[in-house]
Parts: sequence; C-alpha cells; structure tokens
Amino acid sequence: MLKRCWIVCCAVLIVLSVSCSKAGLEKSAAPAKSASYDDLVAFFKEFREFTKPKLVEGVPDYTPPAMARQKEELGKFRARFEAIDPSGWPVAQRIDHLLVRCELNAQDFNHRVMRYWSRDPAFYNTRSIFQQHQSGTVPDPRLPLAADKVADFGVKLRAVPKILAQAKANLTEPAGDLALLAIKAKDREIQFFADLAKKLEPHHPELVADARAAGQACSDFQKWLKETRPQMPAKAGIGKADYSWYLKNVQLFPYDWEECMLLTQREYQRALSFMTLEKNRSRKLPEMKLMTDREDYVRRHAEAEKFLARFLREEEIYTVPDFLRPGTISGTGPLGPIRDFFQQALYRDMLVLRPHDHTGHTLDGLMTDRDDRVIRGKYRPLHISAIRAEGLATGMEEWLMTAGLLDKRPQSRELTLILLAIRAARAEADLRMHSGELTFEEAIRLCVDRTPYGWMKADDTVLWGDLDLYLRQPSYGIGYLLGKVQIEGLMADRLMQVQEKFVLRDFFDQFLASGVIPISLIRWEMTGKDDEIKKLLQGP
Repeated sequence: MLKRCWIVCCAVLIVLSVSCSKAGLEKSAAPAKSASYDDLVAFFKEFREFTKPKLVEGVPDYTPPAMARQKEELGKFRARFEAIDPSGWPVAQRIDHLLVRCELNAQDFNHRVMRYWSRDPAFYNTRSIFQQHQSGTVPDPRLPLAADKVADFGVKLRAVPKILAQAKANLTEPAGDLALLAIKAKDREIQFFADLAKKLEPHHPELVADARAAGQACSDFQKWLKETRPQMPAKAGIGKADYSWYLKNVQLFPYDWEECMLLTQREYQRALSFMTLEKNRSRKLPEMKLMTDREDYVRRHAEAEKFLARFLREEEIYTVPDFLRPGTISGTGPLGPIRDFFQQALYRDMLVLRPHDHTGHTLDGLMTDRDDRVIRGKYRPLHISAIRAEGLATGMEEWLMTAGLLDKRPQSRELTLILLAIRAARAEADLRMHSGELTFEEAIRLCVDRTPYGWMKADDTVLWGDLDLYLRQPSYGIGYLLGKVQIEGLMADRLMQVQEKFVLRDFFDQFLASGVIPISLIRWEMTGKDDEIKKLLQGP
C-alpha cells in the first residue's frame, strides 16, 4: 500500500513538474511587453530584413517549404508587434506604429490571398518594370562592366534558368490572365537576352553563354506557359471581400469595393460632363494641331516646365524647394506615331501632364530621398501608399487647372478632363477585374469603350502595362482617381476647421511634409481628427 502511494505521489510530482516547466516555457516564449518607440524602430529594421527572400547563388527561394516557414515566422513577428504598446506616444510616433502594421498586414495578405509565387507566372519575370515582389531581376548593364561587377552580373545571369525551373514547380495554382501577361513579358525578356549576348561579346565574352542560356530558359518557360494555360482558370481577381480587406488594413483607405465603384462612376460622369462644357467654351477656336517635330516637342517641354515652376511660385500653391527644378528631355528628328493615350495629350500640349510628373512624382521622389525619418521616410514596399502618390499626382492636374494654370489655354482644359475620364475607366477596370466580372482582355475593351474620341486602342502598350499592374497589385488602378478624391476630402476638412484662416500654400506644405503615407494618417496628423483611423482599426 505504501509502495503504491509512493508511486502515485511520484507520478503526480512528475506531472506537476512537466506542467510547470511547460508553463514556464510558454511564459518565456511570450514576447516581452514594451512601450518604447526605440523597440518599434528596431523591430521595423528587423522585419524589413525578414521580408527579403533568401538567396542561394542568386536564386530566391519561393518553394512551398520556404513560404510555409516565412508564414510561420510572420506569425511570430505579429505577436512581437502586438506586444508594443503605442498608446502613450505622440501622434507622429503612433503613425509610425500604424505604418509598420500596414507592412505586416501586406505580408499577411500576400500569403493568404495573392500568393504570387504559386498563382502568378509573371512573378518570375526577370525584366518586369513594376515588380516589387520578387528578387532575381537582371538589369540592363552599362558596358563594359567594372572589374568588381563582372562576377555578380554572372551570378544574376546564371540564376535565370534556376529561377524559371523552380517556377514550374512552385506554380501550383496559376491563373490564365496572369499567364497571358507572363507570356507577353517573356517576348521582351527573350529579346533582351539575345541583344545582351551580342553586346557582351566584345567586352565580356565569358558571359555570352550565360546570357544565351538565360534567353533559352525564358523561351522554354514561355512555351510551357502556352501549353498549360488552356487548363488554367482564366480570371485572376481576388474578390470583393479580400479587395475591401486590403483597402482597409493595408492602404488604410476608408472606402470598400462598392463605395469605390460608386465614386469611380461618379467621377467618370463628372469628367465627361465638364469636358463637354469646356469643349463648348472653346468651340470657336481652331482645332489643336498635333506636334510632329521632336525639336518642337523638346522646346515645348522646356517651356512648359519653366511656366509651371513660375506659376507654382507666383500663385503660392506650396513652398517650392530649391531642389525641385525644371526637367529636360532631348532628341531630334520627327516624332513617332501616336501609340498611347498620353501621347494624344502630349502631342497637343506638353503642359497638361507636367503637374502630374513635376509637381507629383518628381517632387515626392526628391523629398523622400531627403527624408531621414527611420520609418516614415522610407519607401513603402508592396505599393503601400500608392493611392497617396498617384492621387496627389493626378489631383495636381485638375487642381492647378482650376487655380489658373490653363486659363490662357482653354482647349488644354478639355485635355485634362479627357485624361481624368481615362483614369476613371482604368479604375473601373481595376475594380471589375478583381470582383471577377471581367477577364484581363475584357477589361482592356472596357477602357477602350470608355475613352472619348477613340483615343484608346486595344493594343495600347501603356494600357496593357497599366492593367497588368492593377491586376497584380489590387487598388493601384483606383489610386489615381480616388486618392485625388480623398485629398479633396482632407482639404475640405481643413478648410472647415480653420475657416477664413485657410491658406492653400500652408495646406500643401503640411501635406507634403507628412510624407508618402496613407492619406488617412495625414488627415489625423493635420486635423487631429482620429475618427477615420478608429473606424479603420475596428473589426477584421
């Protein structure tokens, strides 16, 4: 009896010991709580490194086991992030906390929904202009290469066949529309490597075979896609629910899919109706002539840049920094045929698109290059804040027109509104591709049919490139139009807040100083109103 009691007691002690040890391990494994902003900065730097793919001889590892490990590690990063409490921080630091949250959510979205490595054959393009998701792209080198660059470039070339071999195994759920885009992209890559092999011969003959092997691998991969594409489901959209989740949790954008569609259709109607009013206003003027001479084109570009720079200062739109200077282009001889809708406008008046490039993207890029804020000042990966960037650039076209930029060029006002209508058509294509209503080629047709005067063609290379980006990066297509709408909402909020004290220059100075971050965060910082952010942070 005593022996049995002794055995039972020992067993109980063992169980208690194991339970206590397990509890101790679980307790020690839990992330330490923190209210330190420095801990957020350290976490941010570590997380940015974590998101980079592991490279082996230049080949990024996107195999199923590697992606499973990354997803598991992402969960651990999430737990560590949730242990950081920003509630006592100033607004600027709490905004940084939300920016890191957006990046975590973006990576989570990639694993749950986008799964580029298993769904998107174009993910493995080696020459993609817009690709921010994968590593392994081969740059167009300036030859001859520096001695210390030859080995690295050879590694990149030799990685191409290995990347594409891995792609065939990784692509377990490819979509037909994404395969179509990859097939077209491979045409460009095959030509690139053929040209590269010829260029390398006089400078680096030891790399010629590698360039040719890369081109052959692209050709083989393209052939494989053509053979397997008929068995793939055609549409690649992610659905309304996931699209809305992405807007709310990654872009911190206050509208869902349905609201975006309503706003897009309204802006399309407004652009066309205002366009007809402008057309009537200038009905007695002679028709605008298309430029055909490149020297004339270059001259007018320079004049437009200088005119815009002077207008911005004289009308006090914002404080123009010294580093924002008029851009230049060069060239001689005749202009080529019109190939896209942007050229339809540019060949008539260079000034209509200068606000987009000069006052939008160029200024944003220059300011970001000079922004030393560790979190906010960095370029956002995965097109986070694209709505802010494209919204400002597109908005500047119409806002500066309204401010008087085109007062002496009434026909150019019509051009600006035509371009706005085209942005609305592309936004609708973005939304309908992802809702599953349209295939890629049907979306191309929608844009063609929605464009006034037949300015859009089904083989428009810019249109194909744009919709390629929108299908592979949800919400990018709506950003031009609805980012503009969101900034106008912020302008209205600020106007009603300060009333007669509102100064346009002060508004844009504060807006630009906030950085290229989601507009809802800029609104919180500029107005002190956090209602929009609180609503965005509620629920799933």
